[in-house]
Amino acid sequence: MIVLAALTVLIAGATAFWLQSRETDARIDNSLARAVAALRTVESEPDPRTLQPFTSVDQLLNTAVRKRVPGKNEGVITLQGDRLSWTAARETHAIRLDEDEELVAHLARLSMTTTTTHVETVRTSVTEYRLVAAPVGVRHDPAQGLFVVAFDRRAEMHALQTTFATYSAVGILALGVISIVAWFVVGRLLRPVRLLRDTARRVTESDLSERIAVSSNDDLGDLAHTVNAMLDRLERAFGSQRELLDDVGHELRTPLTIVRGHLELLDPDDADDVRATQALALDELDRMHRLVDDLMILATVERPDFVRLAPTDVGRLTDDVHDKARGLGDRRWVVGSRADVTVRLDAQRITQAWLQLLANAYRFSPPGSTVRLGSETAGGRLRLWVRDEGPGVPPDEEVRIFERFHRGQADRSSHGAGLGLPIVAAIAQAHHGRVRLERPPAGSTGAVFVLDLPAVDLVDGNVPPPHTLVDVAEHRR
Repeated sequence: MIVLAALTVLIAGATAFWLQSRETDARIDNSLARAVAALRTVESEPDPRTLQPFTSVDQLLNTAVRKRVPGKNEGVITLQGDRLSWTAARETHAIRLDEDEELVAHLARLSMTTTTTHVETVRTSVTEYRLVAAPVGVRHDPAQGLFVVAFDRRAEMHALQTTFATYSAVGILALGVISIVAWFVVGRLLRPVRLLRDTARRVTESDLSERIAVSSNDDLGDLAHTVNAMLDRLERAFGSQRELLDDVGHELRTPLTIVRGHLELLDPDDADDVRATQALALDELDRMHRLVDDLMILATVERPDFVRLAPTDVGRLTDDVHDKARGLGDRRWVVGSRADVTVRLDAQRITQAWLQLLANAYRFSPPGSTVRLGSETAGGRLRLWVRDEGPGVPPDEEVRIFERFHRGQADRSSHGAGLGLPIVAAIAQAHHGRVRLERPPAGSTGAVFVLDLPAVDLVDGNVPPPHTLVDVAEHRR
């Protein structure tokens, strides 16, 4: 900023000085042109003493000098051959050209050689002159005269130089003020950048909790918000990786230990023992395979392509999920409600989550009981629900059931690793929704799980009104 301001002051001052210098020179040249015009007027007029045309060069030069009233920093001098003849009176305060010997010598040489009006700049040890030299002659007089009007250019430029010396002093003072102000202002403006730099230095793979304090709403504040959001995403990503490694290490250790223990105790000569150990090992390997698949799903939750939204007919989706649920086992699978709307969602992921809830309902409900499912809209939300007639979820476990690897008291078998409901929650969150547990109506047993998702009917572009379009409480497919 200081360099830019200095260049601005320098360029502006130099340009103005150059323009003013050209204007001063133009004004001097204009005055010299008027002096030559006045001389020619005197030549054309009669001699004021005789009222007859001039017959003497000396008298003509004398008359021209008398009629020329020199201005400030201006002088008049005439020569006949190499000899001075006339100069302006001292009372006029004109500059004394005849006192500059170098100038007089130059004009004497010029008087002997020039035959035309001549404008030039002459520098001597005294000063710098801008002058016009006009040859003068009359009829019947063989003498040749030279009429010279000269300006002291250095004196004319002195006032301009004084003005720009003041300009330079003011410019230097202004630069000093700009330097002081810029030191504080720019420092304050760049403070968020320094905070960003320092925070980036402190952030490591093991500590991503550092955040930038944002105190402004300008572009730097937006940058700080963006970096903080990036750090949030990185922290979640690294946290997810650590959780994945911890979960893999924790969950895979048990089946590996079981398989290893049985293989160490295996009696190769006992066919029954070999078959039993083989069945156990295959069962544990299948469980490990399911576990790895579930962990891979949870590990890809943060990826932008985890869900692929597309227009989906919710009524048809409800029917398809009902058809697939019937293959889970011996239950009365009933569609309780069916919403005929078209919304944007990932049908495969929603089917996966919905079937997971149905699989849990099958697992925790008695044989021959009824498992209901349905879809409905209310307040711009799409609700996909599953209700069973099992023992329900104890109050002390309602908060923990969506945690990874948590298995409730009712699930004491080796059906799974406790990743089903966390996967459902991840799919709902990827759709900007959530999954929640609700209590069944009073006097009923079981549990109600609801996928609560945002919904806009793509058929007419409006939020669907609250409704349950098809009531099929006892409908079977």
